[in-house]
Parts: sequence; structure tokens; C-alpha cells
Amino acid sequence: MKTDKRRPLLIVEDDLALQKQIKWALDEYEVVVADERESAIAQLRRFEPAVVTTDLGLPPHPDDPTEGLQLVQDILALAPDTKVIVLTGQNDRSNALKAIESGAYDFFEKPFEPDLLKLTIERAYRLHELQEENRRLRATHQPAALGRILTRDPEMLRVCRTTERVAPTSASILILGESGTGKELVARALHELSPRRKERFVAINCAAIPEALLESELFGYEKGAFTGAVKQTIGKIETASKGTLFLDEIGDLPGSLQAKLLRFLQERVIERLGGRGEIPVDVRVVCATHRNLPDLIAKGGFREDLYFRLAEIALEIPPLRARAGDAVLLANAFMHRYADEFGRRSLSLLPDAASAIEAHPWRGNVRELENCIKRAVIMADGATIGAAGLGLLAEDKEESFNLREVREEAERAAVVRVLSRVDGNVSKAADLLGVTRPTMYDLLERFGLRKTVSTDRAGVERTST
Repeated sequence: MKTDKRRPLLIVEDDLALQKQIKWALDEYEVVVADERESAIAQLRRFEPAVVTTDLGLPPHPDDPTEGLQLVQDILALAPDTKVIVLTGQNDRSNALKAIESGAYDFFEKPFEPDLLKLTIERAYRLHELQEENRRLRATHQPAALGRILTRDPEMLRVCRTTERVAPTSASILILGESGTGKELVARALHELSPRRKERFVAINCAAIPEALLESELFGYEKGAFTGAVKQTIGKIETASKGTLFLDEIGDLPGSLQAKLLRFLQERVIERLGGRGEIPVDVRVVCATHRNLPDLIAKGGFREDLYFRLAEIALEIPPLRARAGDAVLLANAFMHRYADEFGRRSLSLLPDAASAIEAHPWRGNVRELENCIKRAVIMADGATIGAAGLGLLAEDKEESFNLREVREEAERAAVVRVLSRVDGNVSKAADLLGVTRPTMYDLLERFGLRKTVSTDRAGVERTST
């Protein structure tokens, strides 16, 4: 089957003769035409062209530029990256400039030279392609500080972008997420991307130190403050001065220390145990917890005022099971790392291992996955690792990678979602999907959704699924 790979170009022109002339002159593109604003929007939704040329004088008032100017705004509201080229009469330069102010890419006076118009259109396509490429590069590029965070998941990439934006500030950050998701990696990235990166990053796990010792660990103590205090000792907060203090598992901070930490965050001074003088400390505070702090607050286990002080900006890391494709990506990275570390020859994952990794819930998240791969590398007999070598059971049914099946499933989901949004209105659903009504009926038939298409009292056809 021959596939037409020509780039779609939308021409909005109500003069049929000029419409044919433009279409003939630009035959290297997949030219789609519309003669008024509503049909132009429908074609835009259906074909998603990167470039649109439009006349400003459109029905119902072809002598007035209002409809054309509104179309420019509508196109850019729906698809902001679309390059709109306005075709104007020789005496309509002022309205063309208005279109440029509204976001149009360029304007061209009629009658036009086909070669010059073609050159302008090509420049518009090239700019659109460069912008798309830049967007892809930004999505995949990560600074060195974030390089240890391997991900292709959009939500996790959003966390990385937010980390980049907030790192240069002095705002207190609260990192939320299940155990093993990589909260400390994000905390270290916040430090390494900040102006404090040349100073110390000091971490303390609030859940790992007994309550009786935690206060002295955080705030330090003077000689003789208690039995065994034989010398002055600086606490973690003071040690991190000018740098970053990372308080892991802040949700487990004892209530007796919450008030003291709150005072430090408000006043930025500390007092060592047994001391009498206030010591100013300039430190960036980053906290993390796997616990639900609002629930703890409701139960009286965590101070609400402390929560708001700590969570000036909150970052929530999704669990590994919610990060599509990341489990296998990380598994391969861990496998190569430990193969090098243990002096093993090159290893690879068998398909059943990849399927098992994708299907496993990974309740311990990245930490559990890393331990699993490390063990498998140590125990591997040959050059491959299968599901049995991981200690995981492969799913009987593998995920389909057949493009036709994936496309069918995605199309069906989109049709069902749109029908729900428009209360089964077939005409509105077709408009939102950017298809004709006959095509909409074909989709309903193909997906078994045309069980009940009825006409209501207003004459509107609706379907219930």
C-alpha cells in the first residue's frame, strides 16, 4: 500500500478559483482546504497541520477582517505552535499587522508569487520542526545533577524539571513518595543545582536515631550538658551551615522536637543543648517522607504550622509501578553497573525477564528492583538473565506491541471518553474528534458502541454506551 507522506497544509480561502490556484501551486504538500472559520477549525483538529495559510476576509462578512482575525486567534489557542501565514489584499497591510500581533507567523500580499509563497511556507515548516526538536531535546536532556535519575516517564520528567526550577531558590522543599522511589537522589540534585553546591550536603534520617539522641544530633551540645558530654559537639544543622540540610523521614520526627525545629525555621537560630547563646545558621532545608502528613496532622501526630514551613514547595515522586517503561530501563542500567562491578561478562535480559519486570508491582520501588538485579547478576550462570533468574514469574500474556492493536485500543478509549463528555451527542463528538459524522458512525460500529443511537426531542442524535 502506498503511503502519502506529504506534510499537511491547511488553506483557508473562500474564493474557489484562488483556492484551486493555491492548491495547484503547492501540490508537493497534502493540501486541505476550508472556506470559513468553523470548517477550518474542524480541518485543523482532523489533520493537525503545522502550517496554515488563511485569508482575512471570510464568510459571513468577506469584506470585514473580523472573522479572519478571530480564526488566527482560534488556531493559536487550539495549537499554539501552528505557523499561520495570512494572505491579504494589497491595501490590507494594517489588518495583516494586527494578525501578526495576534501571533500569526507571516503575511503575504495577493496576488502572490507561488515560488515566494512556497519559500515562506518551507521556512515556517522548518521553524516548526526546530521547535519540535528542541522540545524533544529538553524532554530527554537532564543536567549532570539529575543524571542519576533514569526515567522516560512524563510525570517523573516533570519532577526533574520542577527540581531544576526550584533548586536555585532558598525555599524549603518537601519531597513526598513511597520508600525506595529516590527521594534522596532528588534532594542531592536540589543541592547540586543550587548556589550552595560547593558547601556541605548533610543528611540525617529522623526515623533511624532514638528520640533521646536525635535532639543532640540535630542541635549539638556543650561540654557537660549531660552525662558523657565530655566536649563541645556541633549538631547536623550547624554542620550544614551555608549548605543543605536533608531531613529524611521527617514524618517520624518526635513531637518534642517539632516545636524546636519550627522555631529554627522561623528564627534561623539554634541553641546547643546546655548552651545559652543563640547561634545563627544559614542553611537550605530539604525534607522527605513516605508518610501522609495531612493524615498525621489530623491525628495530632504532626504540627500543621511545621508542615507549612517545610512544604513551601512540595515534590511528589511517583512509585515505580506508575512509571511506564522505567522498570526495564532501570533494570538494564543496574545490570550493566553490577556486571562491571563484579567483573562479569556482558549480560542481557531475556524477553520473559523484561515482561516479568514490567508486570511486577515493585512495592519496594527502585530499591527493591536494584536489589533484585544485583542478586541476579551475582547468581547468573550464562550471558542472559531470565524471569527465573530474577525470582519473578513472567505474565502469561505479554503486552501487545502491534501498532494496529495499540492504535485500535487508543482510538476506542478516545471515542468512549468524548462521548461521555458530550453526553452521547454524536455530532459534537465528531467535531471534538475532528472527524466527519459518517466516520463517527463507522467508529461506533467498529468498536461496538452503536448499540443505541437515538434521536432526542430536539432532533439530536445520541448514543449510550
